[in-house]
Amino acid sequence: MFSHVMVGVNDLEVSRKFYDALLGTLGIAPGVANKNRYFYRSPTGTFGITTPINGEPATHGNGSTLGFTMQSPEQADAFHAAGVANGGTTCEEPPGLREGPAGKLYLAYVRDPDGNKICALHRPAK
Repeated sequence: MFSHVMVGVNDLEVSRKFYDALLGTLGIAPGVANKNRYFYRSPTGTFGITTPINGEPATHGNGSTLGFTMQSPEQADAFHAAGVANGGTTCEEPPGLREGPAGKLYLAYVRDPDGNKICALHRPAK
């Protein structure tokens, strides 16, 4: 459905360090620089960070969440830990299994250095 997702950041190098560590837990290579942006590529899409091209400060979207698919609860925990260790802050409930209308989900939430909410999501086998 998506070709790419781009997130605005205020300090490109602080955010690059955060996302290099976070996405590295998924086996994604460090970001590739392109002017005022870094791109992270996988076989299924591209994630990017950029300073806003209009020169205004980057802001997070209130109510917005970027979700990344995890292969296991352990990978979600590693993703979350890497985010917190590299300038992010934990948010929502602690990482763990939740049950709701969508069934059982293992979720771990972290905010990046600019306040964007990032989710690690693993769907256990039924």
